[in-house]
Amino acid sequence: MTISPYGAMRSHGAGTLGASDVGTEVRLAGWVDTRRDHGGVLFVDLRDRTGVVQLVLDPAAAATAAELGHRLRDEWVVRVVGTVRARPDGMRNPRIPTGDVEIAVAGLEVLSEARTPPFPVADDVEVGEELRLHHRYVDLRRPRMARNLALRARALSVIRRVMERHGFLEVETPQLTRATPEGARDFLVPSRVRPRETYALPQSPQLFKQLLMVAGVERYFQIARCFRDEDSRADRQPEFTQLDVELSFGDEADVQDLMEELHVELLADCLGVDVPRPFPRLAYAEAMRRFGTDKPDLRYGLELADLSEVLAGTGAAVLAGALADGGSVVALAVPADAGTLSRKDLDGWAEWARARGAGGLAWGVVEAGEGAPTLRSPLAKFLTAEEVAGIVATCGAGVGDTVLMAAGPTAPTRELMGALRVALAEALDLVPDGEWRFLWVVEPPMFDAATDRAGRPTGGWTPNHHPFTSPAPDWIDRFEEDPGTATARGYDLVLNGIELGSGSIRIHDAEVQRRVFRFLGIGDAEAEEKFGFLLRGLAHGVPPHGGIATGLDRTIMLLAGEDTIRDVIAFPKTQSGACPLTDAPAPYDAAALAELGLRLAPEQG
Repeated sequence: MTISPYGAMRSHGAGTLGASDVGTEVRLAGWVDTRRDHGGVLFVDLRDRTGVVQLVLDPAAAATAAELGHRLRDEWVVRVVGTVRARPDGMRNPRIPTGDVEIAVAGLEVLSEARTPPFPVADDVEVGEELRLHHRYVDLRRPRMARNLALRARALSVIRRVMERHGFLEVETPQLTRATPEGARDFLVPSRVRPRETYALPQSPQLFKQLLMVAGVERYFQIARCFRDEDSRADRQPEFTQLDVELSFGDEADVQDLMEELHVELLADCLGVDVPRPFPRLAYAEAMRRFGTDKPDLRYGLELADLSEVLAGTGAAVLAGALADGGSVVALAVPADAGTLSRKDLDGWAEWARARGAGGLAWGVVEAGEGAPTLRSPLAKFLTAEEVAGIVATCGAGVGDTVLMAAGPTAPTRELMGALRVALAEALDLVPDGEWRFLWVVEPPMFDAATDRAGRPTGGWTPNHHPFTSPAPDWIDRFEEDPGTATARGYDLVLNGIELGSGSIRIHDAEVQRRVFRFLGIGDAEAEEKFGFLLRGLAHGVPPHGGIATGLDRTIMLLAGEDTIRDVIAFPKTQSGACPLTDAPAPYDAAALAELGLRLAPEQG
């Protein structure tokens, strides 16, 4: 018995019909998209998941159906029986795939009536996100949203195909587990059968996938649901999906080659786009120096230049002061052909920098001088000819280009100029459409200096990735001696300036893992309490292993050309973490809390 892909009530999908089906009797069902009355003959656009087709209800041919058709309203659900015929000359619609045909309806049945929808089921109508999410079941009928869900499903199919081709097993890991410090707050789940104890929803399957390597699974993957109690933004949700991967007896190249093959196949299958391999590699330190970020967008230039050496003895006080304090002067050149920056523009960008905590921006426009370039700038009178020549040469600037400079502590100044690079590229329309530029950022620092919530240094250290990342071979025996310089065996996958995923080769030696914990201030007793199950596993014969986790929602967002992951998730949360559809989160029943051994604390204030 053959199972119809359209269900027993339908013979075809509305959007699948074309000229080759002319003369075929069909059964269709779906939603009324639009209805038009042309002198008693009704034209109805019928929509289902496959697309739209035009129905014709002619009272001369099917009086009962035509009479019922006059009652139809948008979003009613109907079923029709009819025959596919070619549209008359001059009435074809090249904007839709079914535009060469129409259905001469012989029978019509109303399956469900509908209220007037809260907003039109169309892509060209602006609708507030709160309203869209409150009526998500209507929003998902819109063509763009339907395409996004279909794209997501197709991408998942590609992922599983590639992973299975390379011998990976899809293994599920627990959703109720123990809280472990992984950089964000856990969602806690109280236990009724174990009062005053809680589970935590997993921030990632990190420890379980490492234990699967201990267990001899060797090649694991999972389309994993993860939960982090942190503020939402365009590319972040409290619950999200990632592609989680781990393999044994391999190194960085094994993971990177696999992910390159996967993402090349994703773009080819989902978008018909060919991307060259291998993806370029860029050391973390070089990425920060050239782009001011560890996830640079390579689709345009505007690279940063460090002018600290060129201006080492400068008389420009605003620059000299930063250098004297051990900081840097960082610049970028805006090419003349990108558009002229007026004085008003320059003042605006200086204010932009001040709003981000900087002292402002210095600027200069390169002009042709007699034998050497000059700089038209408020700082010109403080700069020597040699310094001007050094600025122009170091920035790679030409006549007419504008040089923007910031001075201050090195790391935040680079980050500021990296953010300026991105903002300028968007404002000046320098980001090309249709380019897909992947990048591996490698050799990250093993640790970052710890700060409090106000950003003040505490004197301690935190992992740059997570505490299970292996030190680089040169540092494995001495990372404690110079933690600010030590590098790790980590790698991030970046696409068009967005980090898709982060991975590493893991620590597979229990004593090295304990040393990392101790350095981070996690003593042996605390490590045993929080990570005892991992440490016990590391004592039972562990293969070298590594892996990666990529954000599936972010990946689909880029493939779909959307600006937020909320538009590629079926039922997302708002930026405040709420679900307008279900009104979650909501107060919990007092009796149920009591059964869990819980009670609400008094409201503060």
